[in-house]
Amino acid sequence: MPARVGFADPYTRYVMGVMFLVYVVSYVDRQLAAVLLEPMRVELGATDTQMGLLTGVAFAIFYATLGVPIARWADRGVRRSIIALGLAVWSGMTALTGLGRSYAMVMLARIGVGAGEAAAGAPGHALLSDYFPPHQRGRALALYSAGGAVGGALGMWLGGHLGDLYGWRATFIMVGLPGLLLAAVVRFSVREPPRGRFDGGPPRREPLRNVLLYLWRCRSLRWMTLAATLHVFAGWGASNWQPAFLERIHGMSRSEIGFWLGPVVMTGSFSGGLFWGWVVDARGRHDMRWYTWVPAVVTLVSMPFAYAFVLWPDDRAVWFQIISAFFGNCYAGATFAMAQGLVPAHMRAMAAAGVLFVMNLGGMGLGPTVIGFLNDFLTPRFGIEAIRVSLLIIGVPHILASVLNLLAARTLREDLAAAAGQ
Repeated sequence: MPARVGFADPYTRYVMGVMFLVYVVSYVDRQLAAVLLEPMRVELGATDTQMGLLTGVAFAIFYATLGVPIARWADRGVRRSIIALGLAVWSGMTALTGLGRSYAMVMLARIGVGAGEAAAGAPGHALLSDYFPPHQRGRALALYSAGGAVGGALGMWLGGHLGDLYGWRATFIMVGLPGLLLAAVVRFSVREPPRGRFDGGPPRREPLRNVLLYLWRCRSLRWMTLAATLHVFAGWGASNWQPAFLERIHGMSRSEIGFWLGPVVMTGSFSGGLFWGWVVDARGRHDMRWYTWVPAVVTLVSMPFAYAFVLWPDDRAVWFQIISAFFGNCYAGATFAMAQGLVPAHMRAMAAAGVLFVMNLGGMGLGPTVIGFLNDFLTPRFGIEAIRVSLLIIGVPHILASVLNLLAARTLREDLAAAAGQ
């Protein structure tokens, strides 16, 4: 009888469950700062610009830049141990955030969270790729990534509920410490699989310089990466300031915000991501340009609902955000799928790391920071309504992203053919 592999193997399913929890915890820790941003700002005496730096650049610059060397380390080291170490670091730093007595101390703790979470990206993908054969990897990595939506929802809910009950400091400590236990579970119960076990041995290694040059010369991938970066810039920036918007403008409690922006809105984002991923796969069988056409069009459909959320006069505005989240997450699956298809097989891991580097640094880092700066800049003129104006402005990059996706469609088939011929 042939050995059971992938989802047919009970131990592999166990590993999948553990890694899913790892990704859930990573998003729980990063969402806490968003839902607790307002009480943190008040107690630390910080400006909106400083809080934008705290939730944007401080996290993303280390998350993005360390992702590449950690990915290279994972290609040579024990991936299970790298993931466990990263999990212990970011969980410990999450707890230390609650002990920070100044803005600078909290900033250092959030930098530590970003540095630790870099270990959950490429090493996690590489580990699971050696537990699942090629025909099951799509499902496995989709399930792994779905932990982000679950973690984001859970982080919003826990942050809002515990923040109202115990304050922001205790919340960071209570939520951070359990991650240390999960790190031990990863380290001592997950076995390191043979590298390249389903692919004929370890893959060919490509110098980083060659990969970066290939990525830059691939016009369609270049446009899609820039488009995705603009989506993340606007989307991640807005999501980090939406809790503060609902608290300042609509007077919602943190528990209410945690519920509505947690399980409810994240359900829209999760279901939308899976649905639009299915759409581009289905339509892409006939014409691969659907991978760029769908994000270009569907993003524009989402924008009226996003603006209705900002402009609606009462807290029923949240219902518009649910619809906006369903449509607004259409670009992720298409972009990551093309990042794999537009490069030769031996470049895929570092190509993914390169795309994520640009998206995370330019989008996740700058988005919240720019909104914080806009809030402070606009407050003398608009007062408390400044945050509403900032959220309206930050939506504009979505339009430019749609244009860039249409530019990518012009050379997509040609670039795919070139990659297949390598």
